[in-house]
Amino acid sequence: MVVLGLYGSPRKGGNTDQLLDRALEGSKAHGAIIKKIYARRVKVAGCLECGGCNLTGICVQKDEMVNIYPLFDQAQAIIMSAPVFFYSPPAQIKAIIDRAQAHWAKRRLTKTKEQLRTYDSGMGYLIATGATKGKRLFDCTKLVAKYFFDALDMDYGGEVLVRGLEKKSDIFKVPSAMEAAYQMGTCAARAQRAEFLLF
Repeated sequence: MVVLGLYGSPRKGGNTDQLLDRALEGSKAHGAIIKKIYARRVKVAGCLECGGCNLTGICVQKDEMVNIYPLFDQAQAIIMSAPVFFYSPPAQIKAIIDRAQAHWAKRRLTKTKEQLRTYDSGMGYLIATGATKGKRLFDCTKLVAKYFFDALDMDYGGEVLVRGLEKKSDIFKVPSAMEAAYQMGTCAARAQRAEFLLF
């Protein structure tokens, strides 16, 4: 079982990094092979919307996404973490998400309309944090994550969402969220649904 941690924050060691680290500890403790991608470390251009992947399922751009696509294919579970910037994920992770269009094109090329309603590649999970406490703080980020995992042929398996975190270490004031992340990681290692938790 391969669990891929997709670190979406531009800030090293911040709240979403800490939560994802904890989730992957849970996955590893339950036998998963762990792989990691740090969006802030890779050079990935945005999607060109050129349609080049429509006939092949392969992106025409040759940047560091060529190393990321195989990791998507290897993983049976992906846990994505991202802070909320202007009610959506940061640009660094959004570029990677947008380039998953090639996987969506491949999915459409290899599945019938009926088969597109099923997910055969595993589960995707979301960890997100935000500084404010707005009622709809996570709405857009959740939709982005769900459609990203859909493009990767993965079912949406659960989420841990934490409001009111500003400073890098604020997550340690919410130990229940850290525990929820660990439990999410254990679920990911078994390809099971996690609880949907909001803090």
